[in-house]
Amino acid sequence: MNLKLGQLGDIEGVLALQAQYLLANTPENERAGGFVTTPFTPEQLTEIINLAGMFVAEEQGEIVAYTFAAAWDYFAQWAIFPYMLSRLPSLSFDNQILSSENTFQYGPICVHSAYRGTGLFQQLFETMRMAMQAKYPIGITFINQINQRSYQAHTQKLQMQVIDEFSFNQNNYYGLAFYTHLSVLPELSGIKSKDR
Repeated sequence: MNLKLGQLGDIEGVLALQAQYLLANTPENERAGGFVTTPFTPEQLTEIINLAGMFVAEEQGEIVAYTFAAAWDYFAQWAIFPYMLSRLPSLSFDNQILSSENTFQYGPICVHSAYRGTGLFQQLFETMRMAMQAKYPIGITFINQINQRSYQAHTQKLQMQVIDEFSFNQNNYYGLAFYTHLSVLPELSGIKSKDR
């Protein structure tokens, strides 16, 4: 398993994985398995790669997981993120004042179903966290409240704290926060697909 900073050559694989797990493409009876909400175009992926904000897991030439992290300026092209940013001053995280200067947006994260429960989710998050800790002390993300698999994974496996609940575009969301200087993960190695 190769966990790395994403490159232009990874775009096709990320788009394929995104299409497989995008909410708009996921039948309602399969949503309990988890999904991603925000679709990225090839141009948007190119932009975040140039910002060193795409992280991927590759197995035998196939992209089996990805996640993103960047400043709020990048994510402002999706309407939900300026709305989230506008709410930050009224929120608290361990009594800290939150702003665009001391936080960044993390996510989405997507892991192929064959690798869920193997520790890849945590290791990919760690790859992102360690890359971002030199720039920001706090990461922020959001989860659709119907995506309970993602909610459980982030609050239990990654120990993220819910700092907000909000509605946007007829959907309800949790806002979560985490410190970039804290690793909440045990040492993991030898990740293998459960199904391959």
